Amino acid sequence: MSISPATSSNPVQLRRAVASSFIGSVIEYYDFLLYATASAVVFSKVFFSNLPPLAATVASFGTFATGYLARPIGGIIFGHFGDRLGRKQMLILTMIIMGVASFLIGLLPTYAQIGTAAPVMLVLLRVLQGIAVGGEWGGAVLMSAEHATGRRGLWASFTNAGAPFGMVLSTAALTGTAAAVGEEAFLSWGWRVPFLISIALLGVGLFVRLRVEETPVFNAAKSQTAPRSAPLMDVLRNHPRTLLLAAGVGMSAFVAQGTLTTFLISYGVQTGFARQDVLNSLTLASALAVVGILGWSALSDRVGRRPIVLTGAVLMALFAFALFPMVDTGNMAMLAIALIIGQSIIHPMMYGPLAALYAELFNTRSRYTGASLGYQIAGLGAGLGPVLFAQIQASSGGGGTIVVSAVIAGFCLLTVACTLGLRETSRGDLTEGS
Repeated sequence: MSISPATSSNPVQLRRAVASSFIGSVIEYYDFLLYATASAVVFSKVFFSNLPPLAATVASFGTFATGYLARPIGGIIFGHFGDRLGRKQMLILTMIIMGVASFLIGLLPTYAQIGTAAPVMLVLLRVLQGIAVGGEWGGAVLMSAEHATGRRGLWASFTNAGAPFGMVLSTAALTGTAAAVGEEAFLSWGWRVPFLISIALLGVGLFVRLRVEETPVFNAAKSQTAPRSAPLMDVLRNHPRTLLLAAGVGMSAFVAQGTLTTFLISYGVQTGFARQDVLNSLTLASALAVVGILGWSALSDRVGRRPIVLTGAVLMALFAFALFPMVDTGNMAMLAIALIIGQSIIHPMMYGPLAALYAELFNTRSRYTGASLGYQIAGLGAGLGPVLFAQIQASSGGGGTIVVSAVIAGFCLLTVACTLGLRETSRGDLTEGS
C-alpha cells in the first residue's frame, strides 16, 4: 500500500533536500564543467601541444566528450544501488568520487613533462568524473522530488539550476586565476588552482548532504517486497519506449548546452573576441540561466511539462540559425545578447522541466535507474556536439556554421516528436506503482 508524500514528508527535510540537491549539483557541475571550459581554452595547449591548433581543439573536445560517454555507466551503477539501498548513500559516494577526480586533474603532469601518458591519465580521470556525475543527477533530483509535497517541478529543478551556477563558479575560477597570474603563468600552472579547490568544495558538500534523510517515497517502497528483477532489467523490459522517448526529449537541450557553453567559447575566440570577453558573457548568461530554469520549471507545475519543453525546442530550432551570424558581427554586445537569449531564456525552457519530468516517468523501485539513464543518454549530446561541430569546422576550413545550425535544429525536431509521444506527467503521484 502506497503512502502519500503529503502526509509523510517533513517541510524541514524538504528544505534540506532542495538545498542539498542545489549545492551538491553546483559542486558536481563546478568540477564537471570546469573541465569543459578548460578543454576549450587550456587543454589543447597543455595536453595536446604536439598537434596543430585545430586538431588539438578536436582532441581536447574529445577528452571532454569521454566524460559524457561515461555518464550512462554511472547512471546504471549508482541507479541500481540507489533503487535498492537508497538515494542518500549514493549521493555521498558520487560527490567523493567527483571531488577526488577533479583534485587529481589539478596535479597531472603535462604532455611536455611525460608525453602521451599525460592525456591518457587525463582521460581516465575524466571517465571517473563522468561516472560520478552520471550517478549524481538522478539521486539529487529524486531527493527533492520525492520529498516534495507539491510544486514538484520547481523543487526538482533546483538540481538542474545547479548546473549553470556551477558553470558560473568554474568560469569565474578560471578567469579570475588567469587575471591574477597572467597568461604565461596561467598556462604553466595557474589553470590547476580551480581544480585543486575542488577538495575544499567537497568538504562543504558532504556537510550539507549528511543532514538530509532518505526520502519518504523510497522508505515506503522499501518496506514492501523487493522486486525480483534488477532495476535496469525492469526499465529495459517494461519501459523501453519511455526510456527512448525520455532520451529524445532531452537530447536537444544538451546539444544546445554543449554549443553555448563549450563550442561557442572556442568559436568566439577564433572569430576574434578576447577569450576573457567570451567567458565574461558566458558567466553572465549562466547566472541568469539559474533564474530561467527555476521560473520555467515553476510554470510547468501550472501548465504542464510538455508545453514548456515543446515551446523551447521550437524556439531553439529557429534561434540556431541566428546564433552564429550574431557572433560573426564581431560586436561584443551582440555576443552577449546571443548567449543570454540562448543560455538564459530558451535553453532553460527545454532543460528546467526535465528534472521533474524524468522522475515522473518511472516507478519508485526503478526510478533512480530509469531517470538517470534517460537523462544521461540525452546528455551525450552535450559531449558529442562540440566534438562534431569542431570536426565540421575543421573540415570546412574554419566555417560550416550553417551545417552546425541545421544539426541543432534537427535535434530540436527530435525533441518535439518525442515530447508529443509522452504523456503529461505533472499531475501524477510518485508513490503510484511503487
